[in-house]
Amino acid sequence: MSLLSRLAAPVADSEVAGEVVTLLSSPQRPAPSDLHEEAVPLVRRVPTGPTGLGTAAAHIVRTPRGTGAPAAEAGVRSQPATTALAPPPRRFTPSGLGTSAARIVPTPPPEPAPGPELFCPPAIRDDPSLGEEVNDRLVDWAAEVGIYPGQLDKLRAANFGRLIMLTHPATDDIDRLLAAGKCIVAEWSTDDHFLDEESFGADPGVIGWRLAVTYGAIDPIDLPARYAPELDEALSSEPVAVAYRSAFEHLGRYATASQVARLRHELAVMFMAYNQEATWRTTGRTPPVWEYLTHRHLNSFLPPMVLVDPIAGYELPAQEFADRRVRRVFCLAGSASVVLNDIYSKAKESESDFDLPKLIAMEDGCSSEEALERTVEIHNELMYTFVAEASVLSSLGSPALRRFLADIWAWLGGSREWHSTTARYHAVSKS
Repeated sequence: MSLLSRLAAPVADSEVAGEVVTLLSSPQRPAPSDLHEEAVPLVRRVPTGPTGLGTAAAHIVRTPRGTGAPAAEAGVRSQPATTALAPPPRRFTPSGLGTSAARIVPTPPPEPAPGPELFCPPAIRDDPSLGEEVNDRLVDWAAEVGIYPGQLDKLRAANFGRLIMLTHPATDDIDRLLAAGKCIVAEWSTDDHFLDEESFGADPGVIGWRLAVTYGAIDPIDLPARYAPELDEALSSEPVAVAYRSAFEHLGRYATASQVARLRHELAVMFMAYNQEATWRTTGRTPPVWEYLTHRHLNSFLPPMVLVDPIAGYELPAQEFADRRVRRVFCLAGSASVVLNDIYSKAKESESDFDLPKLIAMEDGCSSEEALERTVEIHNELMYTFVAEASVLSSLGSPALRRFLADIWAWLGGSREWHSTTARYHAVSKS
């Protein structure tokens, strides 16, 4: 179900919708922000504006615009102190980035209170005026490139500007945030225009060739001179391709060539996953849970998450970014974030959509409520493993890696906050 369809969909009145409301309606339910220092050094505040690799800025408390109060004193929400904290991982003696200690998994958390409890950090910053400014510019840009014609009001209601403000608290530079915002809106429009929204020409039967052509806007294709104009015409007539061209041009002001290449790679993986989903639809096949989780590993939030360092003004060195252990932790965060997305979107999914709770219920023969709880458990397992392994890497890696992991942690918290408030998943009051 697309972004625009979800905005227009009525609130579900099923039992599972009630469970979702109980679980998610209160933004006071993020996991504690004061996780054990020894276990989670990366949880420290995300740095302020960029000052170079390895600087002390990596530990400076972020101060919201227009106030003198640190983020922790300016409305960042946390659970009551009675909530169980994440336990530290077992003791170990690391000897380098490649040690087996990086794979230590924390001991299971204490017995939780009744009902599912999402383990996720709170947002580091919430600056509504900054989010509104970014959102206004994003909607204007969407009109310029031609995506979401006639439905810009719904795009505005989704409030991607707020998502960008929440997930990139290391900067309040409007133009940098707008660069990230253009990329994420282009990414969402791919799903809507190619797979979900028939009014935009979406058709799972032809998505393969449309994705292949559009990728030429992301990674320019050099055809022989005789045929190049035809490719250019095809790209210029496809609003999604126009959006990607514009977004990559803007991102190029702040990202290095290697950082742009990282985004290209994540988008290529995401495009492949869209083809996988299209196959399910055209064949009427229901994927098993393991295959769906594989799909969500490929179709996750890694494309927007990979921008945390260029938007903050630094670069994670290539040898660390490509390290298998760093990649594993990065992907754990991406998978956790998209499972969280499945939980929030559950109440407004159509009957033909697949989501993790629905597939668990079908495969295990359990109730929707039990499936939702198991989905939360899967999310939390991914997050606890991320925390344990990222904290080890944070201790062993470079200052840039510590900062990158802290920025990913902040991104997860910002994404959770956006999911809990966006009109995409919540009914808009009509007054």
